Parts: sequence; structure tokens; C-alpha cells
Amino acid sequence: MKKVLKEVTEFFTEFVKPPYKITAVQPTEQGWEVEVEVIEEKEYMKAYAKDQMIGVYHAKLNKEMEVESFNRRDLRSRSSVELNNE
Repeated sequence: MKKVLKEVTEFFTEFVKPPYKITAVQPTEQGWEVEVEVIEEKEYMKAYAKDQMIGVYHAKLNKEMEVESFNRRDLRSRSSVELNNE
């Protein structure tokens, strides 16, 4: 699992934004599914004294630990409470 976390962190740092938190890691038959939170528009939010926005991303890795796809599932303020209704 450490390799999954490392690969996801490196991918998001290079192509999206550095992860704030990795909140879920789930093995699948095809590889791994990961939920990642990143801080969006940090400087903009600071400039206007607004709460930071957290982007919640879902990523899929194949069995070779390569990120095959990702998408942003949610955007919320950092202070908001996330309720998981699954």
C-alpha cells in the first residue's frame, strides 16, 4: 500500500496539486481506487480572506501502480463537514 500512496502523491503533485490528505485506498480486481483531497486556489482564497477550498478526487491505478484516470468528485470549503451517504 505504501507504493500506491507514493505513486498517487507523486502524480497529484506533478499534474494537479500536492495532496492535502489521502482519505481512502481500496484494492480492486483491476488495481487500486484512491480518494485524494487537495487544497484548491489557495492564494486566491487567502487574498480574499475566504476559507480554503478542498477538491475531492477519485483516482484509479492499474496493477502496475500507474494512475490511469482521475476526476474531481466534489469541491467544498475546508471547514465544512463532509457527510458520506453511501
